[in-house]
Amino acid sequence: MPEITLIQAIRETMREEMRRDESIILLGEDVGNRGGVFLATDGFVEEFGEDRVIDTPLAESLICGVALGAAVNGMRPIAEVQFADFVWPAINQLVGEASKVRYGTNGTKTAPMTIRIPYGGEVRGGLYHSQSIEVLFSHTPGLTVVAPSTPFDAKGLLASAIRANDPVIVLEHKRTYRLVKGYVPSDDYTLPLGRAEIKRPGKDMTVVSYGLILHYVLQAAEIAAAEGIDIEVVDLRTLRPIDAATIVESVSKTGKALIVQEDTPAVSISSEVAAIIAEQCFFDLDGPVMRLGPPEIPAMPFSPLQEAAFMPSPEKMLIAIRKLATL
Repeated sequence: MPEITLIQAIRETMREEMRRDESIILLGEDVGNRGGVFLATDGFVEEFGEDRVIDTPLAESLICGVALGAAVNGMRPIAEVQFADFVWPAINQLVGEASKVRYGTNGTKTAPMTIRIPYGGEVRGGLYHSQSIEVLFSHTPGLTVVAPSTPFDAKGLLASAIRANDPVIVLEHKRTYRLVKGYVPSDDYTLPLGRAEIKRPGKDMTVVSYGLILHYVLQAAEIAAAEGIDIEVVDLRTLRPIDAATIVESVSKTGKALIVQEDTPAVSISSEVAAIIAEQCFFDLDGPVMRLGPPEIPAMPFSPLQEAAFMPSPEKMLIAIRKLATL
């Protein structure tokens, strides 16, 4: 079981799936000879050829539109949107069309397409290369949205996404690509879509998160443990559908809940998780449901100092954890 980076896990998963199923094609900006801006498809065009690894124009509406057309006609496209910040021209293809294929055809058609989208900040990307766009797609019935935080989860969730018969948005945090390493089996495996995971068991408080921020939560939990606060950490992994059962079971046990995310809190994933807890854990709560996220400003700043002020950090989490622990 080798230890690899998250981007290596994604690369190897796509390579294995393309070897297994000839109906799978790749398309996106620079995915061919360049191997993708993050080298996720490095070496693919040499192995699979230009008929299956397709460099596209700089047009996200085309990338996702062609993927949709290929999907409803028997192929399994994996489309890459180079940065989450560039996805807006493809909203009609994904939210307006792909999400409705099964429903709109009474189940006679499906859209087995995977859309890979690098998202998130702390990479000095500034306003147009740092956005968190998960809530828009997570709001849309008919789309599944996953956000792996570890190489093991990235491989298992991506394999499930590629094999699914409906559209799946795979959000990959750019900062985790080479920062996060983990042990990944070389054997074929999948992870169920829509299932959260307890990344750290605890009894005093539940902290829910996903993506890069999950790792900062784990750091904060270790510091809190030294102070006598035992944190249970829930990794959502899938943002649509959210695994309400795992959240409810955890919060019912601990009695307190904090949701931490990189996206701004208003009308967000944390809003939905807080609503689930309020509705289903009301009589088990020993304190208010708390949320932690960045300030409500239009985008992440470029300045290193301002970027650090924007991002949730273990230090900020500890302040919230200590406050909730005393309530």
